[in-house]
Amino acid sequence: MDAKKIPVSEAESSPAAALFPSVASVSERFAAVHYVCSREAATAVYLMVQLQRPLLVEGPPGVGKTELAKVLAQTTGYELLRLQCYEGLDESKALYEWEYSKQLLYVQMLKDKLGELLAQATSLEEAVRRLQQQAGAFFSEPFLLPRPLLQAIRAPQPVVLLIDEIDRADQEFEAFLLEVLSDFQVTIPELGTLRARQRPLVVLTSNATRSLSEALKRRCFYLYLDHPTPAVELEIVRRKVPGIDERLAAQLVQFVQRVRRLALRKTPSISETLDWARALVVLGADSLSRELLAATLNLLLKDKADLDLVRREALA
Repeated sequence: MDAKKIPVSEAESSPAAALFPSVASVSERFAAVHYVCSREAATAVYLMVQLQRPLLVEGPPGVGKTELAKVLAQTTGYELLRLQCYEGLDESKALYEWEYSKQLLYVQMLKDKLGELLAQATSLEEAVRRLQQQAGAFFSEPFLLPRPLLQAIRAPQPVVLLIDEIDRADQEFEAFLLEVLSDFQVTIPELGTLRARQRPLVVLTSNATRSLSEALKRRCFYLYLDHPTPAVELEIVRRKVPGIDERLAAQLVQFVQRVRRLALRKTPSISETLDWARALVVLGADSLSRELLAATLNLLLKDKADLDLVRREALA
């Protein structure tokens, strides 16, 4: 049986909850925009929306993790805010910065006024005190440059917040993120505590290049996306590459699935399968001949060692 809508007593009210009244509705809405969603993935999305918990999506590159967040934004009509993680990412780049160049420009424009203010000071201490009293004018909203986390907190309407490739960020940043995900509020010393007007739908993705902390995992629902089965990949190709010959689609997926079983440096992703399929359609192919394979294999594989291996193993 399909999951019923969770009672309000068990979950906070969410504008997005009405958009997905059941697990089946998630599958239907995602399918309408050509995203093939498994029952497990649809259930995870349904629960994250109903219970307003972040969703951690883990798996190898190119299996549709980032696309899931994009489709969630598309099907809810919410704005997508993306924080791309990388080594060295810190709080200021993810949360906010002060626009120092703008502050300096205003200081230059107001130097005469500041000169008059300081001219009235009778001592150095008083001059410093007068400057400190004016600091609030330069550390205020007009000079604040919000980054994705703060944009999500300050957004007047619900948004989808994508924290992409969290495993690339340092553990220190991951620890900082715990507080944000717990309360969806931040404290800016000059402005005070800012709380989320609408709790965002948060999707974190990870390529599993390192282990994430148990504390982060506890705050999230978890979904593992792997390379699709042959049947699912064939359905994806049919939906994403309209007009492809059925025989060609079946042969292409069969070959990709065979290639993924080899010891490759870089396993072909779904996006590379689709790129290859679109190229074959442009070439007017209706079947996957040996000659066509040899001429277009570089569209599927992007590493010379992998190309050599597949030519030996799969084309021998």
